[in-house]
Amino acid sequence: MSEPQVESVKLDELNCWRISTDHAELLIAQQGAQVISYQRKGEQPLIWPNDAALYKHGKAVRTGVPVCWPWFGNLARNPDSVQAMRTGTDEASAHGLVRTLDWELLGIEHVGAEVKAEFTTPQAARGELPGWPHKVEVKLSVVLGDALEITLHSRNLDDHPVSLSQALHSYFAVSDVRQATVECLGGLTYIETLDGWQPRQQAGALGFAGETDRIYLNTPAQVSFVDPGWKRRVTLSTTGSKSAVVWNPWTERAAALVDMADDGWQGMLCIETANVWDDVVTLAPGASCAMGVKFVSSAL
Repeated sequence: MSEPQVESVKLDELNCWRISTDHAELLIAQQGAQVISYQRKGEQPLIWPNDAALYKHGKAVRTGVPVCWPWFGNLARNPDSVQAMRTGTDEASAHGLVRTLDWELLGIEHVGAEVKAEFTTPQAARGELPGWPHKVEVKLSVVLGDALEITLHSRNLDDHPVSLSQALHSYFAVSDVRQATVECLGGLTYIETLDGWQPRQQAGALGFAGETDRIYLNTPAQVSFVDPGWKRRVTLSTTGSKSAVVWNPWTERAAALVDMADDGWQGMLCIETANVWDDVVTLAPGASCAMGVKFVSSAL
């Protein structure tokens, strides 16, 4: 087995690291500590390769696994405890404050056949995020081995409790989302954000026939999606999370997005490991939490 290779590369304005092993290749951007691509050799990509993505400083990149923290989505749709953490009076950015920041690389180390990259956000630890003056140490670890594992760590360094919501906003590649199904959601309550944010119950596996934007509650530790076109099942094994968001923009929404091709919706599916809705996290002074997900692909 050859030694893993690490290479510094640039995607337009963004600094990145490409990590290659005998079995897979991974690309991580410094901005947002964001996984940009991941593919096992001889297989279809697991991460959606968005050809229309923009790699600009200060702009969220629509692919890979963006980190949403210390809130998810529209802040006004978060619980009061999360909204109360923000002191700024300007409009709150969607999906929090860290996905467009340059994170600090703590190191990339080889352990056997695995490679681990670890990042942190010094601004958060110093309480210097704009409009969010709370000292929380935030780290992200990405482990490339037989599978890909991503873990987001938060530790409250302040003298008061801190409440937050968060997500690992994973964009998966599929052969055709109209043929894909998401398993393990049957019987769960979900919030239908496209119809008044009303609670509903999932009947059986989830298929796709139009725009989808749902928050699933009390999710199991494993959720899978099946892609018959590529003859594979992808399983998400999660820790520290009891909620998940499933999203696909479909035709009209995709056409309105400048960083997605009009037909880009056909080849992507978001299943986001999250702590949202009633699953938000409150950290006492000195307390910590870890939310993680492992992606495993297997043949049907």
